[in-house]
Amino acid sequence: MSRSRRTFLTTLAAAGVTLPLAGCTGSDDGSDASTEAMTESMTAEDAMTEGDGESMGAETDAMDEEMTESMDSEMSPTDPGEAPRASIDRFSDSAGMLHRRSQNDALPGPDEPIDFDSLFLTQGYGPGGDIIEYYDFDVQSTQPAPIYALFYENGDPVEGQLNIIDVIPGDEGYNDFWQVHLVTVPDDYEANTVTSVQGIQDAGFDISPTSTVKNCPIVPDGSTASMRHSADKSPASPVEGWYEGEVVSYFLFEEASLSLRDGSVPLSPIYVSFNTNPGEDGGGPTSGFMSEEGNDQTHNVTATVPGDDAYSPLWSVNIYDNADFDTVSDLDSASSATVLNAGAATVNCPVVSEQ
Repeated sequence: MSRSRRTFLTTLAAAGVTLPLAGCTGSDDGSDASTEAMTESMTAEDAMTEGDGESMGAETDAMDEEMTESMDSEMSPTDPGEAPRASIDRFSDSAGMLHRRSQNDALPGPDEPIDFDSLFLTQGYGPGGDIIEYYDFDVQSTQPAPIYALFYENGDPVEGQLNIIDVIPGDEGYNDFWQVHLVTVPDDYEANTVTSVQGIQDAGFDISPTSTVKNCPIVPDGSTASMRHSADKSPASPVEGWYEGEVVSYFLFEEASLSLRDGSVPLSPIYVSFNTNPGEDGGGPTSGFMSEEGNDQTHNVTATVPGDDAYSPLWSVNIYDNADFDTVSDLDSASSATVLNAGAATVNCPVVSEQ
């Protein structure tokens, strides 16, 4: 991939100040007294003008200094540890679909840490009947949001630079799935000088979209999701990024490499059943997944697992009749069940274990 050199172009506009001209009138009788008075008046006004010029010059110098300091501040690195943190709420009506606080007041409050290990970990079956576990990060679109990663012109990443996003849960266009955009910065760029997408654009850096997709749910600071698939070497602890000059936390799931498919996040099928079938009173997701008596084992079945070519953590949900629950234990039996609603939603559920 070719990279064009981009440099910062900083233009400072000098503050121009027009000094008022001193006006005077004299007597029309031509007398020496009048001339002397006029001369004295002009001398006094000249002195005043000179004083005003010095004063205005000092003000201009102060303005220039203030502008310079402001520009230096804007172009100086920001320590993420000292920056403000963005408030995150995944359960507002504008952010959540299946999980909304307005429908379940037991969910954590705005910006409160979320324990996904205890609240959103589901046990189901893989295509071959092996027991799997996956997190539930709610409904997500197939259209990824952009995330910006900064690199020097030689291709090396800018060490210490946080990735940059421009949407968070609740914003229009937010998605847990991010299309990576490479941003080329000059060799003298210092990490975390730019902390927003607007800053990237203002600097005129070269931006190159890629087909790479990352699964990075934005979460409140202090949230936990400790499990990762054996194929996933990413850290379980949250990663930090920039959003409009504020720090955000997000999980990274890399149990499989993801790439755009026809401009969209790829999908894989999952078959699920609920305690009450959709269409019945209180049916569907609000009734909860049907599980075996006395334990948390659902008979939800994924069509793929990490390592399969077609695997994706973004699942196209097929809801089957819970009357078939006991007969479903793998992909073949799930495919034979009565499907009540095909493609009901697309949900972000990364598989984090297989037994």
